[in-house]
Amino acid sequence: MSWAWPFKARVGNGHDEGNNRCPACDARPDFLCVGAQKGGTSWLYQQLGSHPDFWMPPIKELHYFDKLSRTKAAPPRPRDERDLCFMEGIRSLSGQSHIDLENYARLFEPKGSLLSGDISPTYSMLNDEIIERIVSYFPNLKVIFLARDPVDRAWSQLSMGVRLGMISPFDVTDIEEVIQNLLNPGVLSLSHPSKIVARWKRYVRPDRFRTYFFDDLERNPTELRRSILHFLGSDPEKPSGRLKADYNSDAGRKKLRLTDKVRAHIARFFKDELRACATSSVSSPSWSTILISLSRVTGSPEPWPEPVHRYNKETRSPSTVIAPCVRSIPHANGSKD
Repeated sequence: MSWAWPFKARVGNGHDEGNNRCPACDARPDFLCVGAQKGGTSWLYQQLGSHPDFWMPPIKELHYFDKLSRTKAAPPRPRDERDLCFMEGIRSLSGQSHIDLENYARLFEPKGSLLSGDISPTYSMLNDEIIERIVSYFPNLKVIFLARDPVDRAWSQLSMGVRLGMISPFDVTDIEEVIQNLLNPGVLSLSHPSKIVARWKRYVRPDRFRTYFFDDLERNPTELRRSILHFLGSDPEKPSGRLKADYNSDAGRKKLRLTDKVRAHIARFFKDELRACATSSVSSPSWSTILISLSRVTGSPEPWPEPVHRYNKETRSPSTVIAPCVRSIPHANGSKD
């Protein structure tokens, strides 16, 4: 695939040379949600799609920046003229062999004065060059990452893969078979939230990037919804139609059985990433229990950073971030597929 970018070189003073920014118009995405897969992105799409301040595309995952929207999934039935307009635009874009940011922005013309965005979890795998150029073209773009602990996230992805026939059924009690499936590039590349967040934060301004946690979705979806809506600039007091904040479309779907023994081995597999998450604040307090299970496998306790309490300016309430015993912690906010 040939990647042709409508950009001129960046000059040394930090300003972009030429017309490589989105024109001052409403035809643009207001935000991207770049993951995590199985981290709550379907929940987010449903909540925003039902909220009166948003117009969301008829396709949840556009996959434009990773697959040029050439996905095998059949598009949903268009709902109105705006959806027809969007579908026509995405078909035209997917026929090109390069990324066209100007016409990608025009996909969002149907939103009018409402908010809209692109929720594609596999954008978590985009490389630095693509991320930098996206952010340079859309300098006011907000970016959301829904983090889930690597153990449960990977297992949920394996469950989905088997359910959809993308992964061959395997013995879920056989550690070797489990690890072999975890080594699948499509699973492994999505299982390092510390690297994903660090890569995006290199280019997105701090006030435009938020990390939320799947744990918060399970514990208090109403507050999580409120926090995300506030960040995106909408009214959290407005209901999302009849959709409740705790609605989970995946609740009844069959999942692979995860035993404590297998969980401990998966935790051991991801232990370096779990520690990296802790030291970079891409971690929810409950993740500290994961490495504890390693003692059942190794016979010795695994060290884990001490929880540090800090003040969350957005929610005006204290929150806990797992981090080493330090007094300065990088800003990150805590948030169902």
